[in-house]
Amino acid sequence: MSAVSVLAVASEIYPLAKTGGLADVVGALPAALAAEGIETVTLVPGYPAVMEKIEAAEPVLAASDLFGGEAKVLRACAAGLDLFVLDAPHLYARPGGPYTGPDGRDWPDNAFRFAALSLTAAQLGLGEAAGFTPDIVHAHDWQAGLAAAYLAYDGRPRPATVFTIHNLAFQGKYPADLLGALGLPPQSFSIDGVEYYNAIGFLKAGLRLSDRITTVSPTYAAEIRTPEGGMGLDGLLRERADVVTGILNGIDDKIWDPEIDPLIASRYAIQSSALRYANKTALQKRLGLAVNPDALVFGVVSRLSWQKGQDLTLANLDILERMGAQLAMLGAGEPWLEEGFRAAALARPGKVGAVFGYDEAIAHQIQAGSDALLIPSRFEPCGLTQLCALRYGALPVAARVGGLADTIIDANEAALASGVGTGFLFSPAASEMLGATIERVGRLWANKEAWSRLMMDGMKTDVSWRRPAIEYARLYRSLVAERRQ
Repeated sequence: MSAVSVLAVASEIYPLAKTGGLADVVGALPAALAAEGIETVTLVPGYPAVMEKIEAAEPVLAASDLFGGEAKVLRACAAGLDLFVLDAPHLYARPGGPYTGPDGRDWPDNAFRFAALSLTAAQLGLGEAAGFTPDIVHAHDWQAGLAAAYLAYDGRPRPATVFTIHNLAFQGKYPADLLGALGLPPQSFSIDGVEYYNAIGFLKAGLRLSDRITTVSPTYAAEIRTPEGGMGLDGLLRERADVVTGILNGIDDKIWDPEIDPLIASRYAIQSSALRYANKTALQKRLGLAVNPDALVFGVVSRLSWQKGQDLTLANLDILERMGAQLAMLGAGEPWLEEGFRAAALARPGKVGAVFGYDEAIAHQIQAGSDALLIPSRFEPCGLTQLCALRYGALPVAARVGGLADTIIDANEAALASGVGTGFLFSPAASEMLGATIERVGRLWANKEAWSRLMMDGMKTDVSWRRPAIEYARLYRSLVAERRQ
């Protein structure tokens, strides 16, 4: 089996720069692909957090003027990752996050910051860095969407292109009058190019001009081809349905492993699950909850946004309190939701605990210490939180959408009787349905033997990257074979 080389392109990568699940995927997938004979080098922006951590950097490409300043590409390694780092201080050497400044507002030059990433990907894809010419350029989300456009309009023989949608809601739409400044030719501004509702669509460009499109679950691949889920792009996705594939995400099961996790109070495995319960006490103490081993603890590890449906959790706090349950929340996002959880923690001391922001250690502690995890998303391309929950024995309670529907088997009576359930699903994503499901969770909690059996079944689920990596490798090899014909 011949080796295949891939240039992955992404705006974040764990553990160097992370705002969400995209970073986890981009950071974990290369190692899984290596087992399938796929060599991956990942191009990422040279944010300060990345530049601080890279090792053995060697310049392989330079530009005297990349959208307003000098830049160079470094071949480097960091945290076991093989990288190209776009060192462009005028674009990336600034405080704040990858997409926003310290004030939480989008950087006004984001169009150029991520066009630079995409243009550099095209140059690397065309072999302009000595010693590396990839078979595939695999771009992730809108920030890398123009890579396919720069390659398509260059005119030279190019590698095959794959574009992965991690969340169709984020599209990268910028004014049409930036076309020339972004280095795109006039003919690219058409319905068959980068034009999107009379603007430049970064994500739309990736969808239109890439050879293959993947998204992060089979159900989401179907949902985005409907008017309800397509967010203005369903027509294009239906037209290109023959090149769209849904491949489930996995998680890095070396980082998310309760048997060796250094971030939790008590390590455990399926065969020693009784050791898990010390984590519950530690979590209750950490979040200011009443220490009570019999209380049903619901966890939340989530971005606080309309998409994630955590307003539905707030709407059901009375039911949780009536059941004697507790809530341990870690999240950040929209101010009205943050304020809702802040008020709930003040109004219900010992029953609701909330930490705002993202803290990797607390995320692990909630997975290890909560009994169930609330994921009431209105839409969810894949979701990683429920995969971590399954691995750690926290039963996921989730809306039946996207990747949640593909990764959780509802513990209805038939599933419980046959031993195949792994969590709780509800539909539609509405307050009343979540409330009814929380009550169903409470009834099962009262049956400790059934609860323990369901927890064990969840922990046995393979949530690793092994199967997804096989599917990606198959996709890459088929593309390479097509282009060699």
